[in-house]
Amino acid sequence: MRLLLAVVIIAALFTTSCRTQRAVFNYLEDVTDTSFKAGMYITEAVIQKSDLLSIQVYSASTIPGVDLLYNLPVQQQTGGSQNSQMGGYLVDVAGNITLPRIGVVRAEGLKKSVLEETIREKLKTELTLPNVIVRFLNFRITVIGEVGTQNVLNVPTERLNVLEALGMAGGITEFGKIKEVKILRQNNGVTQLGILDLTSKTIFSSPYFQLQQNDVVLVDQNRYKLRQTEQQRVAQQIGFATGIISTVALMVALIRK
Repeated sequence: MRLLLAVVIIAALFTTSCRTQRAVFNYLEDVTDTSFKAGMYITEAVIQKSDLLSIQVYSASTIPGVDLLYNLPVQQQTGGSQNSQMGGYLVDVAGNITLPRIGVVRAEGLKKSVLEETIREKLKTELTLPNVIVRFLNFRITVIGEVGTQNVLNVPTERLNVLEALGMAGGITEFGKIKEVKILRQNNGVTQLGILDLTSKTIFSSPYFQLQQNDVVLVDQNRYKLRQTEQQRVAQQIGFATGIISTVALMVALIRK
């Protein structure tokens, strides 16, 4: 029985010694004033392959139906907590869209304002004083990793920053790398990686602070999560070994009686 008691004490001491103190970080830790100046990097989203675009055309024509030829119907469907849109113009694998009477128009790599002007110029021979409004129908952001709820976020406003996206996903857990949040972005067929330190106000001047459609926000596990996982594994092994030893000790005690 003394052997069993010694094993239990050693196991308890070992488990306690394995515990580590987790460093705590807060968002924007270096912001000490109630107001501060930060150069905000704001850019308009760039159109990519497989984007679904709403293109609305208006003109000065008084004839009903003249503009309708160019305006595909857009229906909004609700499924669970997500909204999805159908209709609109799909940017094909070649980076183009096809408009009635106008034909193929290059869209990939353009900002919405540039595409609007391009279509407006082409419509001048078809319509009187044409006006064009382009919007994204599939502006979505994916948030994965050490967050409250991993999710794909549909963004109707077409504008979302990384703090807002993380807030919608339940925030970073205590085991997430708040100083190394990764942003994966597709740009003209090239995957780009941005890393943000959310404890610093320098994020406001980063081109990755304002998210673009199809961005992926990835929060990796910090070393404390990895240590905790290893400690749980060791604790399970110790518990298993302690159980075997206690069983053997009990059997020996019974035999000696």
